[in-house]
Amino acid sequence: MSSPGWLIRPGTVPYDVANAAMHRLAERRLADEIPDTVILLEHPPVFTAGRRAKPDELRWSAAEVQARGGLVRAIDRGGSFTFHGPGQLVGYPILGLGSRPDAAAYLRRLEESVIRTCADLGVAATRREDVQTGVWVGDDKICAIGVRLMRTRVTLHGFALNCDTDLSWFGGIVACGLPDHGQTSLTLQLGRRVAVEDATLVAARRFGEVFDLAFGPAPAEVERAFAATADVA
Repeated sequence: MSSPGWLIRPGTVPYDVANAAMHRLAERRLADEIPDTVILLEHPPVFTAGRRAKPDELRWSAAEVQARGGLVRAIDRGGSFTFHGPGQLVGYPILGLGSRPDAAAYLRRLEESVIRTCADLGVAATRREDVQTGVWVGDDKICAIGVRLMRTRVTLHGFALNCDTDLSWFGGIVACGLPDHGQTSLTLQLGRRVAVEDATLVAARRFGEVFDLAFGPAPAEVERAFAATADVA
C-alpha cells in the first residue's frame, strides 16, 4: 500500500520564496512533523550555483543577467550552475530516506520518474552514467538533477524538466559544468508546444508510482508559504 504524501502545486513562485519554504518543510520532515512532500512549480528566470560551481561558468555579467530579468543565486545543493525559468517544470521532493539512506539509489529513482514522464509525453529519454546525473536525449540534457540531503536523511532541491523553456538562457552559463553538451526540451523534441501544465500531473503520477506515494493536498498554511509575498527573511 502506498504511503500518504503531500503534493504542492503553487504555480510560478520567486526562487527565494520557494527556497525558503522548501528548507522549512525539510526541517519539519526531519522532525517527522509532515509526510513526504513534492513541490511542482515554475520560477521566474534564475541561475543557481551549486557547491561545485566555478565563477567562470557564469558567462554573462551580473549586470547582463539583471538586464535580461534574471537573478543569480548561490545555493546549498550539489553540482554546478543551472537555469530555472518559465516553461520549465521544477520539482522539489522533500522525502525522508529512513535510517539507512542511499543517495545513489534516490538519484536513480528520481531519474526514472522523469524518464517515465518524458515517455508518457512522447519523448524517449535516458540516463547517462558516462556523463552525470540527469536525464538526456542523446547528447542534450532535457532534465537537470541536483540535490542535497539534510543530515543525510531528508532530500532537498530536485529536478528541472525543460518543457517549453527558452533555451537561449543556457547561453549564460556552462550548464552543469559540461561545456560540450547542449540542452533540449519536450517542445523541441516533439515539434509542438508542451507546456508545464501538460507535464505536471504526469510527473506527479509517475513520481508517486516510482516512490510508492499516494498524494493528497497539503494544508492551506503550507500552501501559503509559497505565496509571492511570503516572508523569506
